[in-house]
Amino acid sequence: MSAALRIARRELRGGLRGFRVFLACLTLGVAAIAAVGTIRAGLEAGLRDQGAVLLGGDAALSFTYRFAAPEERAWMEANAQEVSEIVDFRSLATVGEGTGADRALTQVKAVDDAYPLLGSVVLDPPMEIGAALAGDDLPGGIMDSLLADRLGIAPGDVFRLGVQDFRLSAILVSEPDSSSGGFGLGPRTIVATEALANSRLLGPGTLYDTRYRLRLAEDANLAALRAEALAQFRDSGLRWQDRRNGAPGIQRFVERIGAFLVLLGLAGLAVGGVGVSAAVRAYLDGKTPVIGTLKTLGATGGMIFGIYAAQIGVLTALGVLLGLILGAGVPLALAPVIEARLPIPANFALYPAPLIEAALYGFLTAALFTLWPLARTRKVRAAALFRGTEAMGGIRPGAVWIALSALLLALLVGSAVWFSGVPQLALGAAGGVMGALVILWLAAMAISRLARRGARSRAVRGWPAWRLALGAVGGPRSEATSVILSLGLGLAVLAAVGQIEWNLRQAIQGDLPDRAPAYFFVDIQNDQLEGFLQRLDQDPAVSRVDTAPMLRGILTQINGRPAREVAGDHWILRGDRGVTYSDAPTAETVVTEGSWWPEYYDGPPVISFAAEEGAEMGLSLGDEITVNILGRDITATITSFREVDFSAGGIGFVMSMNPGALAGAPHTHIATVYADEMAEAAILRDLAGAYPNITGIRVRDAIDQVAGALGGIATATAYAASATLLTGFIVLIGAAAAGERGRIFEAAVLKTLGATRGRILGSFALRSALMGGAAGLVAVAAGALAAWAVMRFVMEAPFRIEPISATAIVLGGVLATLLAGLVFALRPLAARPAHVLRVAD
Repeated sequence: MSAALRIARRELRGGLRGFRVFLACLTLGVAAIAAVGTIRAGLEAGLRDQGAVLLGGDAALSFTYRFAAPEERAWMEANAQEVSEIVDFRSLATVGEGTGADRALTQVKAVDDAYPLLGSVVLDPPMEIGAALAGDDLPGGIMDSLLADRLGIAPGDVFRLGVQDFRLSAILVSEPDSSSGGFGLGPRTIVATEALANSRLLGPGTLYDTRYRLRLAEDANLAALRAEALAQFRDSGLRWQDRRNGAPGIQRFVERIGAFLVLLGLAGLAVGGVGVSAAVRAYLDGKTPVIGTLKTLGATGGMIFGIYAAQIGVLTALGVLLGLILGAGVPLALAPVIEARLPIPANFALYPAPLIEAALYGFLTAALFTLWPLARTRKVRAAALFRGTEAMGGIRPGAVWIALSALLLALLVGSAVWFSGVPQLALGAAGGVMGALVILWLAAMAISRLARRGARSRAVRGWPAWRLALGAVGGPRSEATSVILSLGLGLAVLAAVGQIEWNLRQAIQGDLPDRAPAYFFVDIQNDQLEGFLQRLDQDPAVSRVDTAPMLRGILTQINGRPAREVAGDHWILRGDRGVTYSDAPTAETVVTEGSWWPEYYDGPPVISFAAEEGAEMGLSLGDEITVNILGRDITATITSFREVDFSAGGIGFVMSMNPGALAGAPHTHIATVYADEMAEAAILRDLAGAYPNITGIRVRDAIDQVAGALGGIATATAYAASATLLTGFIVLIGAAAAGERGRIFEAAVLKTLGATRGRILGSFALRSALMGGAAGLVAVAAGALAAWAVMRFVMEAPFRIEPISATAIVLGGVLATLLAGLVFALRPLAARPAHVLRVAD
């Protein structure tokens, strides 16, 4: 090995020529993964460090439909230095009277004098929140600027919540605990809780949450306090949260989207691996005389392997180091810009974990893609090497090297599964990338074979440019495989992203509004339901009205055990869920297993559960589940499972009980109204005017908000996919550069036979366009297949090909190969035939 290392060092003195593409591919792939990992670590650190501020306190206790009982409030005050009470609910903010009134949905936060315990509320004009809420002749209110603009009001104007008037004191710029409230359908309004006493918005059974933020002593034991609270108030429906995870929904989202983008970066590294492999093959082919000389002088296959493995190892370390510097440096340099655009805190710094992860991926990818061409050098003879560079083309490594390659692949996939924390996502992404590479490779082989046949067919007789182009695409030194593998994978990722986004937008903005109701109405009191329905029955524009009693409960136990021990972190268990009751199933109800209880049933509590969710949680007929509703535990036996279709946007309850199980529980009703779009404004005006406590949620507004969030995710994904595409373009340039020598010789021969520069250039351009078009078509097919799988099996939605993005992908492939090919066509066109042919001879 000492001799091998000495020779390797001497060869590296000649510079990095032949390894530029190698370094560029490896650096860019590692940099993309390191950058995503650094940003994710910065966001997670910000959420962790600012957990108390995001939560609004060191700990928070939440209740549904009710305020804390005296004994619960006493426990909080005994264990906390300060307690702040917040009420959160949706309502309609109204400006004006009668038919001229304007209304908009808002997420109301009612606060006490202690709010905020941590951080500060920023207002415009600047003032203390206490002064803003105190008001003068009317209680004061604070609004998000978006809501104020929508209602056309400014500080000093009057608005109404329920039947209570408020004077807008200031515009809300920021609130420290905005991330802890979860997803809201409307902009924020902040008022004092005591000002809502006469608003008729917080009656029995109405939908609201109370949250009690606690400021604790610095040495408080959060785990012990949590255990004590849950043990003492086990049956009250209390939910605990503390600063260790101040915004769990956001943290979960950051973890998932970060893992997805890292896996997308691995796709870029796989594309880079194609370039790495091609660069190593080209380099070793160029070293044929050197390898032949060393073999003649007695060098063994192991020594040859050691020489070039050492060189590639050094260059891999250099590429990984450059990638880590770039991947960590860019987020740090752009930290002020990124932080200014983020709605959550971030703490960008050098975090070792994402850099170690990126470096590991880089080394494993380089080893995987260089092992095969390196192993070929061991099995050749000196005489064969002196016969030309093609002598190594037919050699295949032995079983040991194939097994080692399989081990490296397993390590790479295993590392992705381990680091991502989402095994199913990691395995799916790895399988998708490997499947795409196999499809692209098979397509490249098929295209090369078709091109060879096409070059000999009668159809191209008299068309020399076409014949030359097809012959070049199907020839032994064709760049088709490298082009289709590298460019095709990057384009396939973009194609899949584009098709998934378009299909989701169609489902959300196109198909869903046609099937979904115009409005959701909530908080309909029992004595208001008759008048509510009477108004809608008289309207010819209303085609359908569905109503259901509405309560909310927390599923706490399954068969006497804590629910999370049985069903894990299923979404049903992450908060309170809607519960309804019914004597008999509706006409649309489809019972898949078991049977409904008899009409007027008055026995022990029984429940019908959503079939799909029940299967995911491992539930079966006869299981007992405990649901806490308004602090009361109700244990019911599952007697049936039924289909619940949330995709149509109508009323859907995971849990439906017999009426007797919920007798005496205060509750309200919800309703869905299906009506013509032109009648929506009049319906809202009449119902909100007659029943100010009722909240109407326009479904189209909710759909637009979801579509906006979807667009942001798609944009982030497209940026990550662009890094893959850039890597593919670098590989494409490398392939074009590697084939430049062959094109120089080809151009010299063609000139000798009388071809003009224009015809030669046309032939070069045509072959580039053919390869780019083929790469684009295969990418569209692979991307559409991946998008179909996501829509069909993950989103459970229909799939249709979107033609505009598909066409753009194909044209992009043609343009990319044309640019790369034409750049490296200049020297062949300028070459002098006599000089080239004399040197070749």
